[in-house]
Amino acid sequence: MKITKAIIPAAGLGTRVLPASKAVPKEMLSIVDKPAIQYIVEEAVAAGITDILIVTNRGKGIIEDHFDHSVELEAMLEKRGNTEMLQTLKKTANLANIYFIRQRETKGLGDAVLRAKNFVGDEPFAVLYGDDVILGEKPAIGELCEVHEKYGKSVVGIKTVPDELLVKYSSLKLENVGENVFNVTDMIEKPKLSEKFSNYSVLGRCVLNGDIFPILESIPFGVGNELQLTDAMKVLAQDGKMMGIEFSGKRFDMGNKLGILKANVEVALNHKEIGEEFKKYLKDIAGKL
Repeated sequence: MKITKAIIPAAGLGTRVLPASKAVPKEMLSIVDKPAIQYIVEEAVAAGITDILIVTNRGKGIIEDHFDHSVELEAMLEKRGNTEMLQTLKKTANLANIYFIRQRETKGLGDAVLRAKNFVGDEPFAVLYGDDVILGEKPAIGELCEVHEKYGKSVVGIKTVPDELLVKYSSLKLENVGENVFNVTDMIEKPKLSEKFSNYSVLGRCVLNGDIFPILESIPFGVGNELQLTDAMKVLAQDGKMMGIEFSGKRFDMGNKLGILKANVEVALNHKEIGEEFKKYLKDIAGKL
C-alpha cells in the first residue's frame, strides 16, 4: 500500500540549542536560506506523501505561518517584479496538505505519534522526526516506503553510530536480508553499553502500521518518564513485524549545535547562488588553521 500520510513531531523544547531556541523553534533554525523543517517536508513530498500532520506545542505558531501564504509579502514581491522569489514562496505554501495539532504537554515521541491516530486512521504512515534533516539523492523516507510496500511490515531508518552516541539513541538487534535491508528483532532505548545489541540505531525516520497505536496506549512510560516510541516499536520487533533499512542520505541532528553548523556548511557548498564563493571562503579559512 502506498504511503500518503506522514507525521512530523515538532514539539520538543530544543534545550540543546538554547538560547537560539528560546524564541525561535529549533525546527525553524535555518540551513542557509530555508528552515530545517522545510527540508523535512520537502523530503516527504519527494517520496509521494500528500498529507502531513505536524505536531507542535505552545510557542511554535511560526511553523504554521511559514507554510501558509503571506498575502502582503507576496503582493509586495509581485509589485517589485521579483517573480522568482514570489514563485518560491507560493511553492512553499503549496507543498502538501499540511495540518497541525498541539501536544499540550511534552510527554515523549510516542505521545506525539499517538495524537495522530485520528489523522492516519487505519493506513500505514510515515514519521519524520523534526530534529533530523537527511540530505541525499533519494528521499530517505522514500527508501523506507519502498521496503514497506515490498514486505508490508513497519520499517525503521537506521545507521551505525559510535558508542558515545548509541547510549543517547537506541540499539537494534537485527538480521541482514539483503544489501542494506534487515529484519529487526529487538531494540532498546538509550542502552548502557553492556546492554547494546549492535551499533545500529534508529535515526529520524520510520514507517508504521496502525498496530502501533494499541501498543502505545498500553505500554508504561519509559526513559525520562516519557512515552517512548522505541518501546512500542520494540514490541513490533519482538513479534516479527519490524524491518530496517540503512538509508543512503546523510543525517544532520538539528537539535545539536554542531549538527546545525555541519548542515549549513554542506548545503552552502552546493548552493547555486553562493556555493563557489563559499568554497573559496572555506579554503581561505582552512589555510589559516
